[in-house]
Amino acid sequence: MTTAFEAAELALLREDLAYHQARVLLLVTATAAERGHNRKLDGLTKLAKLDFLLRYPALATQVLDDLDADDPRLHLSDDERREPTAVEAPMTRYKYGPWDDRYYAIIGALVGRGLLRYTRGRQGSVALVPTAAGRELVDQMARSFQWAEIADRSQAIAQASTGLTGNGLKDLIYQRLADLMDRPHRQVIR
Repeated sequence: MTTAFEAAELALLREDLAYHQARVLLLVTATAAERGHNRKLDGLTKLAKLDFLLRYPALATQVLDDLDADDPRLHLSDDERREPTAVEAPMTRYKYGPWDDRYYAIIGALVGRGLLRYTRGRQGSVALVPTAAGRELVDQMARSFQWAEIADRSQAIAQASTGLTGNGLKDLIYQRLADLMDRPHRQVIR
């Protein structure tokens, strides 16, 4: 029998995973919509780095040359500009830059629900493409109050990162955010 505390913890976990799935679906769909990304999000490294820029939008303008801090699609608040690492869903520093251990479960759930599909990526990597059902859900989410901001940010980041590989993004993050990345592995980026 499950205690009330355990039931509450499970509900919070489900809600947390649903939030991350929705954000990743918005990001993959925005990226795949850009010709400069070859109509897909190519590889987990690229997903993690773009997701980092999405979660830390005030840092995205320091990494991506084609993204202006005054771009209204970023919806940057004064607090985000002052404290760019004080984010709702922080990531951890990993061997190849920012990472979130939930990616495998998130992607698996989105593929299992028929919202994303796997396709062939560069050099044998796995790429992600939204399905028709995934694009339809993203269209609905982008029109909702709860998700419009994340949808806008996803589009801005996808457009500003066209032509960049996952490793290229990783290198830019390490170069331009060197002080932030100079920390032990598995430490939360705050």
